Amino acid sequence: MLEDFRLIVDLVSILAAAAVGGIIAGLAKQPALLGYIVGGAIVGPTGLGLIKELVQVETLAQFGAAFLLFALGVEFSFSELKKVQKISLGGGGLQILLTILVTTLVSISVGWVTTPQQGVFLGAILSLSSTAVVLKSLMESNETATPHGQVMLGILVVQDLALGLMLAVLPALDRPPAEIGIAVLYAVVKIGLFAIGATATGIWVIPRLLRLLASTESRELFLLGIVTLCLGIALITEHLGLSIEMGAFVAGLMISEAEYADQTLAYVEPIRDVFAALFFAAIGMLIDPLFLWNNLDLILGLVSIVFIGKFAIITPLVKLFGYPLQTALIAGLGLAQIGEFSFVLASEGRNLGLVSKRVYLLLLGTTAVTLVVTPFILRLIPSLFNWIETVPALNRWFQPGEPPLEVSEHVPLEPPIVICGYGRTGQNLATLLAEQKVPVVVVDQSEAAIQQLREAGTPYIYGNAVSIPVLTRAGLDRARAMVIALPDAMSTRLCLKHALEISPDLDIVVRANQYQDIELLYQLGGSEVVQPEFEASLEMASHLFVKIGLPMVQIQRQVTSVRNSHYLKLRPEGKIGQVSRYSRRYFGDESTVVSTIIDFTIIG
Repeated sequence: MLEDFRLIVDLVSILAAAAVGGIIAGLAKQPALLGYIVGGAIVGPTGLGLIKELVQVETLAQFGAAFLLFALGVEFSFSELKKVQKISLGGGGLQILLTILVTTLVSISVGWVTTPQQGVFLGAILSLSSTAVVLKSLMESNETATPHGQVMLGILVVQDLALGLMLAVLPALDRPPAEIGIAVLYAVVKIGLFAIGATATGIWVIPRLLRLLASTESRELFLLGIVTLCLGIALITEHLGLSIEMGAFVAGLMISEAEYADQTLAYVEPIRDVFAALFFAAIGMLIDPLFLWNNLDLILGLVSIVFIGKFAIITPLVKLFGYPLQTALIAGLGLAQIGEFSFVLASEGRNLGLVSKRVYLLLLGTTAVTLVVTPFILRLIPSLFNWIETVPALNRWFQPGEPPLEVSEHVPLEPPIVICGYGRTGQNLATLLAEQKVPVVVVDQSEAAIQQLREAGTPYIYGNAVSIPVLTRAGLDRARAMVIALPDAMSTRLCLKHALEISPDLDIVVRANQYQDIELLYQLGGSEVVQPEFEASLEMASHLFVKIGLPMVQIQRQVTSVRNSHYLKLRPEGKIGQVSRYSRRYFGDESTVVSTIIDFTIIG
C-alpha cells in the first residue's frame, strides 16, 4: 500500500475508533475523552495493530494539543491570568520545585534511581499535570470560571511554560553543575526574549492582522489566517526548543486581547475538537495493555503514590495562598495526575539514557492510567462535597470563619443591598443600582475584583462570601436585600445558609448556575432563584411574541407563569426527578411533602 494512502487509512481508523469510543462513553454517561483514549488503545500497535504509521499519527495528534492550548489562551486572557497570578506563578513554581525535590529524595532513598540527576528527571515528569484532560473536563462541566477552575488553569499554565525550561535543561543533567546552571540561564533568557517579542507582536501586529482578515468578509480566509498564525508561532517556539504547545498557548494569549477574539474562538473550536480527539486517541495508542496487565500491581501502586503525593503537595500550597479548603481540595484532586507532556520528557530522557526501557514503560503506563482516572475523579468531586455537606463533623471544616482581609473606607450608613460575587452579573447589578443611587456593598475574594471596586469607588468587603464574619461585616443584619452571584454551587448554598443564619427574614436573590439547583436553593430559603439560560430564553420568547403580535398582557402572564413555576416548563423532565433526592439528602424526611409536590407536578 502506498505510504500516503496508508496514512489516510490510519487517520480514518483512529478517528473512527475515537468516534465509536466517544459514543459508547457518552451512552455510559462518561467523559468522551475516556472513549477516545480507549479507542486509541484498541486500534493501536499494542491492541489490534490497525495503525501502522504511528509516528505520523502522533505528529498530527500534536496539533490537537496545540489547538487545545490555543483555545485556552484565547479564553484565558491576560486579564483572567491576573486574577490568579499569585497562585499560578508562586504556587505553580513551588509545586514544581517541591515535586522534583520530594521525588528525588524518595526515589534515591528507596533505590528507584541511582543518581540525583535521574531523580530530578523523574521529578520533572511527575511535576506536570494534564492541561488537556483537566481543561476538557472543566469545559464539559462548565467550571472554567469557578475559583478552583481558575486556580487549576493558572497552575497548569505555569507547568506548560516550565516544560520549555525542562527540555532545555534535560541534555545537561548528566554534566557538571556549572553546565546545568548555564543551560538554565540560557533557557530563561530565551524564554524572556520570546515573551518580549510575543508581547510586542500582540500589541502592534495581531490586532491589525485580525482587522485585515475580517475586512475580507470571508470565513475561510479568516480561519486560514488564524490557523497559520497559531501553527506559525508554535513552530517558532519548537525551533527555539520550547515546545509547539507553548507557542500555541502564547498565540492564543496574543489574540485574547484583540477585538476579534470571540470570533476567532468560534471558528477554531470545530478544528480543536477534531484534533483533540486525535490527540487523546494517540495517547491511548501508547498504552500497552499486555504490559499493564503483567505489571498491574506495580502500576496501580505507582498510580496511588502519584495521586497521594501530588495531592499532598498541591492542596496545602493552594490553602497557603489564601484559598478556601474546598478550592484547595478540588485543585489537589484535579491536578494529581501526570500530564500528557510528560510523554515528551520521558521520550527525551529515554533517548538520553536517563531511564531504562522498563522504567520508561512503567512511566508511560502510570501516566496513561492517571489520565484515564482523572475524569472520573473530577466528575465525583461534586457528589463528594454534596455528601460532606450532610455530615456535620466534616461540614464544619468547609465553613470558613476568617475575618475580612480588607474593608473599604466608605461603607454606606443607610441599609445597603449586599452583592456577593463581582463577576459579570455582580458588576452589571452594581452599575444599575448605582445609577438609581441605591447603596450597595460588594463581597468578593478576588484581588483583581477588589482592585476594580477600589478604582470605581464602590464599597466592598474583601473576603470569602461563605464566611460568617465577612457576611456580618457586610451589614446583613440591616441590609435591604442580598444578591448571591457566586461561580460555584457549593459556595452559593453555604453563602445562602449562612446569610439566613445572620438575618432570617432577609430577601435574597440567588443565581442558580445549574437548573438542578433551582428547587434546592428555594428550599434553602432563597426568595428568588434566577437561572441565566432560562431567563435568556424568556427574554427571547418575549421579543418574538411581541413580533408576532401577541398582547403584552398575555406575554407577561406567560413569563410570570414560567417564573412562578420555577422554570418547570423549560427543564428537562428526566433530570427534575432528582430534586426529591437532593431535598431528602439536605433536609431529611421534613422535605417529603415538598418533594412529593414537586414529583407530582412533574408527572402531571
